Amino acid sequence: METITVERTIAAPIGQVFDWCATTTNYERSRWVLRDRLAEPGRDAPWGEGAIRVHTWFIGHFHERITRYDAPHSFGYVVDRSFPLARHEGGTMTFTEVPEGTRVTWVTTTEMAVPFAAATATRLIARPLVSHVFGRILRACADDLSSRSPRPTSA
Repeated sequence: METITVERTIAAPIGQVFDWCATTTNYERSRWVLRDRLAEPGRDAPWGEGAIRVHTWFIGHFHERITRYDAPHSFGYVVDRSFPLARHEGGTMTFTEVPEGTRVTWVTTTEMAVPFAAATATRLIARPLVSHVFGRILRACADDLSSRSPRPTSA
């Protein structure tokens, strides 16, 4: 199993960043994500605990279940099914207020389900691809939220 961690500070309030990231249809703004949809809403919030999310990315198709939802601080998920096949021990997104805005830490633990050399394939193929896509999603979040921020006006 490989644990993949991607971090980024986004110059926006924690609530805005959390909401953007929890609503995964926003991920389509990254160009690496083709389609995201909410297949089943969560118990206390549409994208909250118990929600089923379905993602079609350039790197695969993923059926996820939200396992924990603590707005605006963190949420956890597990990939129940995927193509290409992979084993997934869970992922989390954690949001922390920092002077520059909100620090997002995205962690996932996974391994490609291949008949041989799964650890090597995961390290050489999945790790860089997943890291890149996570990074592009967080960049899209930063770009989108910064474009909503009021700009100072000169007198």
